[in-house]
Amino acid sequence: MVFMPRPIEAVIHTEALAHNLRQARAHAPDAKVWAVVKADAYGHGIARAFAGLQGADGFALLDLSEAHRVRALGWRGPILLLEGCFEARDLETCSRLNLWHTVHREAQIDWLAAHKTQAPHHVFLKMNSGMNRLGFTPAAYRSAWLRLSGLTQVEGISLMTHFSDADTDRADATSGIARQWAVFEATTRELPGERSLCNSAATLRHAPENAAVRGDWVRPGIALYGSAPDFPARSIADWGLQPAMTLRSELIATQDLQPGDTVGYGSRYTAARAMRIGVVACGYADGYPRSAPNGTPMLVDGVRCEMVGRVSMDMVTVDLTPVPAARIGSEVTLWGLGPGGAVLPIDEVAHAADTVGYELMCALALRVPTVVAD
Repeated sequence: MVFMPRPIEAVIHTEALAHNLRQARAHAPDAKVWAVVKADAYGHGIARAFAGLQGADGFALLDLSEAHRVRALGWRGPILLLEGCFEARDLETCSRLNLWHTVHREAQIDWLAAHKTQAPHHVFLKMNSGMNRLGFTPAAYRSAWLRLSGLTQVEGISLMTHFSDADTDRADATSGIARQWAVFEATTRELPGERSLCNSAATLRHAPENAAVRGDWVRPGIALYGSAPDFPARSIADWGLQPAMTLRSELIATQDLQPGDTVGYGSRYTAARAMRIGVVACGYADGYPRSAPNGTPMLVDGVRCEMVGRVSMDMVTVDLTPVPAARIGSEVTLWGLGPGGAVLPIDEVAHAADTVGYELMCALALRVPTVVAD
């Protein structure tokens, strides 16, 4: 039996991934680049994104299952576990797959000290320079480095931290990147080893002018996928980035409204005039944000329109006033690349829904068919 597919799909743009990687590299001259592919490549799929990102110097990710997948794709270069090992037996897999891993707490050093291996490990010693998530405090950092440097199980120690405010213009001596950089620099002065500090925002905003901040490795994540890390201050156009994911669907119905007619659950939208709306085959069960308000942008046949009414599980509704020729079957771009070269950055949709592009990418539902475009 042949079933007609529901008219929604996500498209992963391989060349956009490669382009965004080149942009990250251009902003960090002389530094090596980790392509961050945690969260299944930010919802794009590691296997689907790999071809576009294999020009990186290494892949940084979260857990052993992701590392297995990258190795299975044929990658023989560096792989970094950004949160390190979660239990002692993970070190066996690190040895077998030749994984580099982050060390951010004492227990991870204890596991290494008890680990029997013929192949010493390369670790990234993480400092908590002010983010207050993972890492050794500056006061404990050198002691942790000394412990690691004395282990035969460790062959190399790189030094790492993570900026909390690289996406803002806060740069005074007591806040933001300046404060954290000063802490990191003072604590690691004279310690050997490569440095890695920059996420996407720091790579784009600070690495070009500051060789010390960009260090030896940068770690772009969201920028690789075509989202501006400092939106709305700057857009992907400002950074020369391209959308790596398009979510598109079609109109499956239209309705003619009279003044006073309402739309959707809770009658959230009331027509102030006679108007025509379209019904789109996309809803929160596909990963579209239920929090999106009236006025959230989308493209219909490449023309910018606005959503009206509440997002349902399987449908959203759109004001067709700007595109009177729209009909059932017209293409709707929820984010990404539309017909005729039109672009709707995911950041604009996320901002309207009071969230970030990261969340929308990662929330793409499994039920949405996904294809890869070269």
